Amino acid sequence: MTKYTDIGVETHGHVGLIEIRKPPLNFFDISLINQIADALEEFDRDIEIRASVLSAQGKAFCAGANFGDPARQAQEARAKSDPASNLPINHLYIQAVRIFRNKKPIVAAVQGAAIGGGLGLAVSADFRVTCPEARFSANFTKLGFHPGFGLTVTLPELIGKNNAELMFYTSRRVTGEEAYKWGLANELVPQEQVKSAAMKLAQEIAECSPLGLLSTRATMRAGLADRVMAATNHELAEQTRLRATEDFKEGVKATAERRVANFKGR
Repeated sequence: MTKYTDIGVETHGHVGLIEIRKPPLNFFDISLINQIADALEEFDRDIEIRASVLSAQGKAFCAGANFGDPARQAQEARAKSDPASNLPINHLYIQAVRIFRNKKPIVAAVQGAAIGGGLGLAVSADFRVTCPEARFSANFTKLGFHPGFGLTVTLPELIGKNNAELMFYTSRRVTGEEAYKWGLANELVPQEQVKSAAMKLAQEIAECSPLGLLSTRATMRAGLADRVMAATNHELAEQTRLRATEDFKEGVKATAERRVANFKGR
């Protein structure tokens, strides 16, 4: 099995387990998304694995991209002068599409915040098990930004266009209870039971015929990865344009300082 640095990978009978290990907030980068995609592809090749669970250590499930990361800030600075330097961000979305191309059902165990791209990662799974303490947020507009990670396709399909618009336009944090009511989560359990409940759901799936599962899931998700790829191409173009604005810089700064942003529309 591949050596992983940011995730733990285990097998439990017919269920594979992937655990994000970058606590407390589990910010993602290209390497993390690549490792998750690699692990899912390993599970696809393993005839014994029929379903998988994606979980996380720490306070958050995944708090999205770390805009305060010095390496990322250097990349943002390069992006203003050299369009080619956006390739790492594009590469991240290429890795994200790989997750959508996997063949077996995934249950996300969302024990904490799933923010921005972290919400995109949670929504890439077939099902989500969560708790009252969890928060789901597409906080892109609060950053002066455009949604990414394919969320413009996946979120409306999951919770309806108008609820997705509500999340996009307000950047509000949706509670675990609201997520469950909206269908953003399939099960709501106490926080300490999230991972075990996700494993139980995956084991229930794994009791079904592997060939039947592969066939049915391929039908249900037909064309999804291609739609996500088209969406991320558009999302990236909009993100690249907005990244160069004063409002984006102010949005990131205000978020880091936990205050309301003073946007100027430029």
